[in-house]
Amino acid sequence: MDMENLVGEHRSELTTRRGELFAWLSALLALAGWLILDLTGRRVLPGVPFLTVFLWLAALTISLGNWMDRRSRIRIQPGGIVFDNGLRHAELGWGEISQVQVFDSQWGRKVRVLGQKAHFDFRTLGEVKVQGEVKGRLGFADGEAILGLILEQGKLIEVEHTGNGYYYARQREEDEHR
Repeated sequence: MDMENLVGEHRSELTTRRGELFAWLSALLALAGWLILDLTGRRVLPGVPFLTVFLWLAALTISLGNWMDRRSRIRIQPGGIVFDNGLRHAELGWGEISQVQVFDSQWGRKVRVLGQKAHFDFRTLGEVKVQGEVKGRLGFADGEAILGLILEQGKLIEVEHTGNGYYYARQREEDEHR
């Protein structure tokens, strides 16, 4: 895809919220069990409060992650890129992007875009498969094209490849004149 086709707003794929529901149900059941034991005068094992707090923190973390995913947007403009996810807002002109880090992962590639005053992360499209069947999609459907556009418009070149990571940086001016 070229710039013309990518200009506009791109949203992250929405994932199922079943895991979040399961986390909250587990947290509520653990709390209910703890309260029942305490109110009936039975001994509460030390692991019960620890497990309950852990499950509540896990449910809160999952909910926060899902909330941010539902609000994740990348807006491509002729002069640069804008990222917003409810907690982070980053606006970078093409010339302000100093480095891009790309890491292969099981579900899409993780991309970190770095500038002098702002940075943001996003994931290219990944599919969650169970026994060969696609159960969910996450990340940005046009993520690979967006990554390519960032590298092209930011005039970034690959400077290092280590294991599952790729590092791109702006070509230094003295290198451009050689």
